[in-house]
Amino acid sequence: MSASAIEPVSFTLYSKDFDRFAQELGASFQRYGFAVISDHDLPQARIDAAIADAKAFFALPEETKKQYAGATGGSRGYIPFGIETAKGATHYDLKEFWHVGRDLPPGHPFRANMADNVWPAEIPSFHHNVGWLYGALDSLGVRVLKAIATYLDLGRDFFDPTVKDGNSVLRLLHYPPIPKDATGVRAGAHGDINTITLLMGAEEGGLELQDRNGDWLPINPPPGCVVCNIGDMLERLTNHVLPSTIHRVVNPPPERRGVARYSTPFFLHFASDYLIKTLPSCVTEENPDRYPEPITADAFLQQRLREIKLA
Repeated sequence: MSASAIEPVSFTLYSKDFDRFAQELGASFQRYGFAVISDHDLPQARIDAAIADAKAFFALPEETKKQYAGATGGSRGYIPFGIETAKGATHYDLKEFWHVGRDLPPGHPFRANMADNVWPAEIPSFHHNVGWLYGALDSLGVRVLKAIATYLDLGRDFFDPTVKDGNSVLRLLHYPPIPKDATGVRAGAHGDINTITLLMGAEEGGLELQDRNGDWLPINPPPGCVVCNIGDMLERLTNHVLPSTIHRVVNPPPERRGVARYSTPFFLHFASDYLIKTLPSCVTEENPDRYPEPITADAFLQQRLREIKLA
């Protein structure tokens, strides 16, 4: 099956025919755990500016970048090459990245779970441009969740309070060129921890999802699309009605080994205190409740971060 089997869903339907948008998007999620959204309304020039700042940061000397590493246990700032390791993998992923989280006001109860952001002084526009991208993807994610809620017959605004002030993270990813003798892959097979993920930058090949029969399907969307996938938290909440699909980023073919890969996944999270408790409508005789014991979003997150060596 080719990558084109996952047909993009046009975001123009969101305002023109919301119910159709919700059904097409939801059907793709239920089948693959992934969907591709075309024709989104985020201005490309602003996206390009944020990605340009990310590239400028990753081009800085290692000693400069490492000044921004380690202060918040990997939840904010720079995470150097050779740290993150997929659950169960024996070799670290071939990538470096930068994390941006939500800015919270003084005294907010979630500040105990969510560190303050750090910003690289060497790239003056980084805070403005990357901060905008965080907010833009956060807003887009909430709209995608409205479609998911409609698909699940929950009511369009069901998820709004569940993700308010959620511990969402924007990851600016740099996969350097791959040497011939490289050990490991750009990103080992894994499932995402969070609620949903919105990814820009999948046009450069390498992203693959594992289909139900174990085959790996490449996802190479048309330029300007957003790839969206279900995370483990939403899979748990929906009792696997919407699956969190294992995916990876494989190393490029020889002719592309010298090309760096940049992408920007936005990991949208539930609020830290949200209780992930199986939705009754997702429990049937054929699909009994897999998770009779509920868990808070933060407890789930901390458990998983330890597994991938980011906590």
